[in-house]
Amino acid sequence: MRDGNVMTDQPILYSFRRCPYAMRARLALMSSGLTVELREIVLRDKAPEFLETSPSATVPCLKSGTQVIDESLDIMVWALEQSDPDNWLKPETGSLNEMRTLIATCDGPFKTNLDRYKYDTRYADADKTSERSAASEFLKELDRRLDGSAWLFGARPCLADFAILPFVRQFANADRDWFDSQDWENLKTWLVTFEKSDRFAAIMPKFSKWENGDTPIFFP
Repeated sequence: MRDGNVMTDQPILYSFRRCPYAMRARLALMSSGLTVELREIVLRDKAPEFLETSPSATVPCLKSGTQVIDESLDIMVWALEQSDPDNWLKPETGSLNEMRTLIATCDGPFKTNLDRYKYDTRYADADKTSERSAASEFLKELDRRLDGSAWLFGARPCLADFAILPFVRQFANADRDWFDSQDWENLKTWLVTFEKSDRFAAIMPKFSKWENGDTPIFFP
């Protein structure tokens, strides 16, 4: 695949280390065992090649041949449909559709409240406390699902866990003292298990901003 001045045979993943959408894409790619060329994008100074590739100009964006996948969940499923050694698409309990429904709640109402809580100054009508309270309803639901279970759909992790965890982490880090003071022990254990895992460490190395002509960096 030729993209810019560098020839590569691998799919290209445009990513940003701290973006929770990009995190979950990297988590699925790592689980699948597929290799991609990772290009770190700086959001305030986006590479022209990235802007030419991504219809939404947002990360993550994956380019494989002539195919462009511009949604993080679609990238996760794309990778896992090719190789799913950890059975993320086959939860121990429930179904793929049930996982998708839970993820849709995360990506929809929860993410809206999360953004208005964490970045309340960007929204003229946002009340930080009210938005936090509304977002917490989803977290309470997750806590109930985790009662007696290490993961959202059973004793082993699946797609829903790693599609949602980066956003719960983002919420928690908006005010970690407040988050840790809440009575959702199952949720806190689930999050800390993820944050302390080798899996999380493996997707979070720091990369320099990608520029055309750079030596390719392969992930994982």
